[in-house]
Amino acid sequence: MSGLIAALFGRAGDRLPPPVPVEFGTLVLPGSPNTCLAAPPGAHRQAHLTTPPLPVDAATAWPLLRTLGDGFPRTTRIAEWPARRQVQWVQRSAVANFPDIIAAELASGPAGAGLFLYSRSLFGYSDFGVNRRRVEAWLAALDAALRRG
Repeated sequence: MSGLIAALFGRAGDRLPPPVPVEFGTLVLPGSPNTCLAAPPGAHRQAHLTTPPLPVDAATAWPLLRTLGDGFPRTTRIAEWPARRQVQWVQRSAVANFPDIIAAELASGPAGAGLFLYSRSLFGYSDFGVNRRRVEAWLAALDAALRRG
């Protein structure tokens, strides 16, 4: 119980378990409806949303992806693994300070970079669609950043 209390009263990434990279190739989503996974077509059988190939290669998209969370409230980058082009953030809810983890990774593909974007609640069973709306908003923000160049 003390871990839950510490995570709830922490700020940004404070008092959360240490971040580890998400293995998107073997990721098994929980049975609870408090996650959302967007993945390239055919890349993950449990994906909720499909991400079309980005109009640029992974190396070009990486700097934009790293800063994607900067434009969202109560969001802090907590880890990144440049060699695998993966980055993670924590976004805390406005009212109860609940931490949700967002992980994104770029994969090279023949038609442009593929994008995995995964948002999950650390606590609770249902999220009332928060993670899906977040993933949709982040995808739209990345698309806008790519259009700006």
